[in-house]
Amino acid sequence: MKWLLTKIGLSLMIGMIYPVNADAREYYYERIKKTQTFWQQLIPSHAKIQYAGGIGLVSAGIGWDYGLSNRWETDLMMGFIPSYSTDRAKVTFTLKQNFLPWNNQRLNDKVSIDPLSCGLAVNSIIGNEFWAGEPDKYPNGYYNFSTKFRFWIYIGQRITFHIPEERRFFARSVTAFYEISSNDLYLLNAFTNSYLKPTDYLRLAFGLKFQIF
Repeated sequence: MKWLLTKIGLSLMIGMIYPVNADAREYYYERIKKTQTFWQQLIPSHAKIQYAGGIGLVSAGIGWDYGLSNRWETDLMMGFIPSYSTDRAKVTFTLKQNFLPWNNQRLNDKVSIDPLSCGLAVNSIIGNEFWAGEPDKYPNGYYNFSTKFRFWIYIGQRITFHIPEERRFFARSVTAFYEISSNDLYLLNAFTNSYLKPTDYLRLAFGLKFQIF
C-alpha cells in the first residue's frame, strides 16, 4: 500500500510538471514555430553595393524584402569617403527605406523591371568633427543643420536578371539600378538660391542588388 501511494504521488507530480496532452503539445509546437519564424525573418534576404549617391563613394550592405509582393525594402549600408582635401578618409552609415509600387514587371522569364523605385534614407558620417547638435562655441542659431546627419529622398528605376536554378551560386537574381537623390540641406539651398543648377543639389547613384532568398 505504501508503495502504491508513493507511485500515485510521483505520477501526480510528474503530471503537474510535464502535462502530457494534445493541447499542451500543440501549444508547444506552435510556440516553437513562431520562434523559428521570427529568427528566420531576421536573416537578410539581399545584399547591395552602390556607387556614389551622397552616402559614400562606394557603399555596401544588407537588407530585407517584405510586404505585399516584397514591395518594401530596408537596407543597412556602410560607405567609404576618400580623404580628398581632408587629412583622412571617412566612414558613413545609412539606414534606407525603399518602396517599389509596381515591382517585378516581367519582360520574359529571365528579365523583369521595376519602372519606379522611391525611398527615404538617413545617413550619418563618423568623426568627432561632425555633430548632431550645434556646439556651444557657436552663437545660438548659427548653424540650423546637423553636420552629422543628412536626410535623403530619391527616385529611380531597376532591371532584374533572374538566374536559372542550375546556375545559382550566391544569388537567385541580380538587379541593376540607378537613383537620383537629394537631401534636406541641398533642397533648402535649391529653394533659397535660384542660381544653383540641378547638378548642385541632385546626386546620381548606380548599384547592384543580389537577391539571396
